[in-house]
Amino acid sequence: MFVDQVKIYVKGGDGGNGMVAFRREKYVPKGGPAGGDGGKGANVVFEVDEGLRTLMDFRYQRHFKAPRGEHGMSKGQHGKNATDMVVKVPPGTVISDDDTKEVLADLTEHGQVAVIARGGRGGRGNSRFASPSNPAPEIAENGEPGQERYVQLELKVLADVGLVGFPSVGKSTLLSIVSSAKPKIAEYHFTTIVPNLGVVETEDNRSFVMADLPGLIEGAHQGVGLGHQFLRHIERTRVIVHVIDMSAMEGRDPYDDYLTINEELKEYNLRLTERPQIIVANKMDMPESDENLKAFREKLTEDVKIFPISAITKQGLRELLFEIANLLEDTPEFPLTAEEEPATHRVVYKHEKEIDDFRITRESDGTFVISGENVEKLFKMTNFTREESVRRFARQLRGLGVDEALRQRGAKDGDLVKLLDYEFEFID
Repeated sequence: MFVDQVKIYVKGGDGGNGMVAFRREKYVPKGGPAGGDGGKGANVVFEVDEGLRTLMDFRYQRHFKAPRGEHGMSKGQHGKNATDMVVKVPPGTVISDDDTKEVLADLTEHGQVAVIARGGRGGRGNSRFASPSNPAPEIAENGEPGQERYVQLELKVLADVGLVGFPSVGKSTLLSIVSSAKPKIAEYHFTTIVPNLGVVETEDNRSFVMADLPGLIEGAHQGVGLGHQFLRHIERTRVIVHVIDMSAMEGRDPYDDYLTINEELKEYNLRLTERPQIIVANKMDMPESDENLKAFREKLTEDVKIFPISAITKQGLRELLFEIANLLEDTPEFPLTAEEEPATHRVVYKHEKEIDDFRITRESDGTFVISGENVEKLFKMTNFTREESVRRFARQLRGLGVDEALRQRGAKDGDLVKLLDYEFEFID
């Protein structure tokens, strides 16, 4: 089964907790704090494996949770950093954040890697908090939580040439004859329901990858027929080979077919019309094909090369393959979106929205609810079994302005304040 789109959950490993410990050696007077730091949590890393062809494996495993770092130990020993979790994907995989729709990585080459969920840093042990005013602190941090997100994986077939056209115009037959690919061929619409790839070699030893993509029909850009399942895969091709049934056996006019398919390409993504296009007049061995081709040429207003062929008798295939190979030599790769520029080595500065430290809302029973990425991270990294850590957390909240904001919202002594699943009492 060919799987080309899937949604998965990834989570970087949490950092290891820092430790509260003191030196206890017999001959070391006044042994000081000796709690080690926790190790760093593992990243979730996606890596391209050219041996994979589909996203099939993700049908059975959709949750990827990286291991956490080792906790800090006594005698100032640091916890071990966790080893990154590597997830293999096929070449041509585009990874985007499911919430923001931002493209996180576009993986095309074997061995290419991208960090999709970062692991948290390790918590600091009590030896890090020693100061002249507090030489024996009983404070240690918990590890930072790892980044978690839902991501969308989308496979866009890596082919140089894409065969487009209505169902049953002979695309699969053409691919099977010019390459060693063995697509399913039958006399009914939508025989091809997944992209088939084949390596084509010309007589002068030039080669390229050709994809036979599922048939297009009117309304495909809106998802009619095999719609987007097909159109997504043509975005990476550099040359479009438009196969038209000149025998008109299906009762359609070849010129109308040509206009309909081009309109679908234009409606889906304007950049598809920038690619060079070759018209292949197929089934020229049929009786009425010559007359239909003559009428087609008269109606055609664009300057597009037409190659009359018969995939069955192999008539005209040699010239067609030479022309495709010539076009590929002169055609650069196209960026996937209008905003992208061709790849060059440069530093990109992205504007990132400033994250609020906290937000205060109120529930129907009068409880004040504190939320926000920064304040929740502070909470998770606080060890509430130690009195000193609790006091430090209270100071951090005050420093963020939470106390003052609660007073402004009308909080009184004894009111309940909720943070994540925990409740506190507001003391003024």
